Amino acid sequence: MDTTTGPTFRDATDADVDALVALVESAYRGEASRTGWTTEADILEGQRTDPEGVLEVVKSPGSRLLTVEQDGRIVACCQIEHRGEHAYFGMFAVSPDLQGAGLGKVVMAEAERQARETWGVTEMHMTVISVREDLIAWYERRGYRRTGKMTPFPYGDERFGIPRRADLQFELLVKSLV
Repeated sequence: MDTTTGPTFRDATDADVDALVALVESAYRGEASRTGWTTEADILEGQRTDPEGVLEVVKSPGSRLLTVEQDGRIVACCQIEHRGEHAYFGMFAVSPDLQGAGLGKVVMAEAERQARETWGVTEMHMTVISVREDLIAWYERRGYRRTGKMTPFPYGDERFGIPRRADLQFELLVKSLV
């Protein structure tokens, strides 16, 4: 990574909500997201999240929204949530101008470490839109495996975006943390 200072991690607060919404939106939706490689602009329009959704994650017991700062600005985030024997990894976003520089790997490794050490979990779970082959391949290179377990995309619920195609579903990916 070509940066002046390394990333620092902390839990998100209410004061971070607007910046986190902007970060997540910039990484996945609209023309700005095309700067990075994680864009969903070709498969979904509309919002990826909103202030209410982010605040819900910040306030939820057993859930943490890790906020990553570098050079005085929020540049990445991810949610980890304790779910019994495993943790769930979600709301992962890296600023498009920093994608491809290794920050995502660092964030993911820290999230896995914190989940393992804080909750003693042995697995991390996540769901990914199954047509996102490039993103799934990135997760596979980080040790996640496809399970083939699918859940439907919430068509009609614009809080998750407006689909541009009819074949969207989520696939469960799992990684052992032991």
